[in-house]
Amino acid sequence: MRRVEHIMGFPISLLVEDGENGAMTAEAAEPAFDWLREVDARFSPFRADSEVSRLDRGELAPDEVGRDLAEVLALCEEYRVATGGAFDVRLPGRGLDPCAMVKGWAVQRAAELLTDLGAKRLCLNAGGDVAATGGPWRVGVRHPERADRLCTVLSLTDGAVATSARYERGDHILDGRTGRPATGLLSLTVVAPTLTEADATATAAFAMGTEGIEWAASREGCEIFAVDARQRVFRTPGLPVAS
Repeated sequence: MRRVEHIMGFPISLLVEDGENGAMTAEAAEPAFDWLREVDARFSPFRADSEVSRLDRGELAPDEVGRDLAEVLALCEEYRVATGGAFDVRLPGRGLDPCAMVKGWAVQRAAELLTDLGAKRLCLNAGGDVAATGGPWRVGVRHPERADRLCTVLSLTDGAVATSARYERGDHILDGRTGRPATGLLSLTVVAPTLTEADATATAAFAMGTEGIEWAASREGCEIFAVDARQRVFRTPGLPVAS
């Protein structure tokens, strides 16, 4: 079963090749896409009526937010502390924007929901970041300067891959310590057990610049592929490169 929808500002594609009672139908996968649409409505800083926007305007007290948003904000704080402030969803002069955490967290939840619904072999791709089970799946890592080339191809069985880079949206990731764009890296890819970890670690490490490579590599369960601004390539020994 294949399905693609545009949610949270990027295409989300689902491929399911197995299920509890055969192939999963598009209708059976609807709860997962309903969840992603709900997250977009509740957590988008671009929607005036979202829970995030209401919290940012002071219409909600911190102890009044729902359990899901409380969980996301706790993860944001965890990564802010771990990076010495490089990863920060509350930059001066800007409103609260937890999107860097929400994307991976929400898509990981959707993948788990699909598994609970009976999918045994699935690949959920959210704007290039992938959560997968029942592999092996082959996941390409795009060349940071050549859209028609891959740097490497990874083999993913049960886990996730996320990449932070400058090639799609320019210098959009800011170093929270300086408030300026992070330009030390061209791209950084993280393989981790969950997309929550992979996406947040990739964004946080990219915000740190070149020092983020070693920081990300030191995270438990994470493998790294990175290209810095001088086009030097770095990879951890355990990176699951496809044969």
